[in-house]
Amino acid sequence: MQYHGAMYCTKHASDLRIVARRLAAGKLAVVLLSAACLGATADPASLRGALERIRQAHDLPAMGAAVLIEGRPAMYDAVGVRKKGSDVSVTRGDRFHLGSCTKAMTATVLAMLVDKGLLTWDTTIREVFPTMAMRPEYEPVTLRALLEHRAGLSGDSWPQGMTFRDVHRLPGDPRQQRRIYAERMLAQPPAAPPNSQTIYSNAGYSIAGAMAEQVTNTSWEQLMQRMLFQPLDMNSTGFGPMARGPGLDQPWQHRPGDSGIEAVGPGPLNDNPPVLAPAGTVHCSLADWARFIRLHLCHGNDLLKPETLADLHTPRLGGPYAAGWRIVRRSWAEGDVLTHAGTNRMNYAVAWLAPTHQYAVLVVTNQGGEDAEKACDEVAARVIRTWPPRDTHREP
Repeated sequence: MQYHGAMYCTKHASDLRIVARRLAAGKLAVVLLSAACLGATADPASLRGALERIRQAHDLPAMGAAVLIEGRPAMYDAVGVRKKGSDVSVTRGDRFHLGSCTKAMTATVLAMLVDKGLLTWDTTIREVFPTMAMRPEYEPVTLRALLEHRAGLSGDSWPQGMTFRDVHRLPGDPRQQRRIYAERMLAQPPAAPPNSQTIYSNAGYSIAGAMAEQVTNTSWEQLMQRMLFQPLDMNSTGFGPMARGPGLDQPWQHRPGDSGIEAVGPGPLNDNPPVLAPAGTVHCSLADWARFIRLHLCHGNDLLKPETLADLHTPRLGGPYAAGWRIVRRSWAEGDVLTHAGTNRMNYAVAWLAPTHQYAVLVVTNQGGEDAEKACDEVAARVIRTWPPRDTHREP
C-alpha cells in the first residue's frame, strides 16, 4: 500500500507488486539456521549478529526473524529498539504487524468453514447476500475468485468518492462497516471481467470476510480468535497497531517521510480501517506467527482436511495466486514456494514457505519503505544460501 499523509491508499501500489518486484530481482526473504539443515549447527549468536548488522546497515529500529525446519520452529530472535531514538529494546516475544500476510489467515478460516459445510469454494457473493444491491457482473463471483484475486475488483481499496478517513468513519461496528463497504465496492464497475485476470484486491478479502460473517452470524475478529488463534495457542494476536498506550509496551510503527523516519504511536487512524482487517491488520509475535505457518507445512493437523489444505496452496483459476499465497518455483526449494509480503507502509513482513521440505522463513521489521524491504531480503537471501532447507525425502 502507498502512504499519503494520513491516508493509506492502494491505488498505485500493492503488496503483490512488492512481491513481484522482489521475485523479478531474484531476491529471497528468509532467516535462520538449524542443526537439521545439511549438518549446520544452530547458532543463535550468529543469527542475532546477522540481524543486527543488517538492521544497522539500513538504519531500521528493529528486525526479527523465525525459521521452521521439518515443520518445527528451529530458531527465532529480534534485535533493535521498540521506538527509534529510545533505549527500550525489543524482545523475542514482541509483536509485529503482518500487513497482508493476514490474508493467508483469513483464507484459512474460510477453508475451515468450507470443511464445516457452511461455504464451498464455489459459493457466490449473490448466494450469501441475496438481497444486497450489486452490479450483475459480481453476482456469479465465487469465494475462490475473491481469494485468488480473480473477481475483477479494482485494486483501489476505497470506494469511489471516499477517502481513508471516510472509510474509517463508516457507521456501525466493524461487521456492519464491512457490509456497507461491500455494497459500495460491488456497486462500482469491475476493473476487468471476473476470472479474466489477476488484480490484487484488498477489497476482495474484505468481501470474503463479510461472507464468513454472514454465514456464521459472527464477526471476522471473533472467528479469527475462536477458530484459529485460540486453537493454535496464538495468545499474542491482535488487530491494528502493536502498541496500546503512550508508553513503549510494544514496538511502535515507523514511516519514511521527507524529514526522515517518523515514529508512529498507537491511534485509531494509524492503521488501515477495520473494513480491511481481513486483508491486513493482524499483529502477533514471531513465535505465534510460526504456529500459524506450521499449520501450512504439516498435513496432519486437526484444523484442516489434507485436501482443503491443498486447495489453499493451489491456484485453480489460472493465475499465480492461490488462497492467501503467491505460488512461485524456486531451485533452492526444489519446487513450489508459497510467499507473501505485507506492509501498511509503517511495518514490513514477509514469509517464504517450502512445504515439500516443511521449511519456512519469516522476517519482520517495525518500519515501512524500501529500506525495510531490502533489509528483509538481505537477511533472507543470506540464510537460504547458507542454510538451505533439508531434503526431507532424501535418505540421510
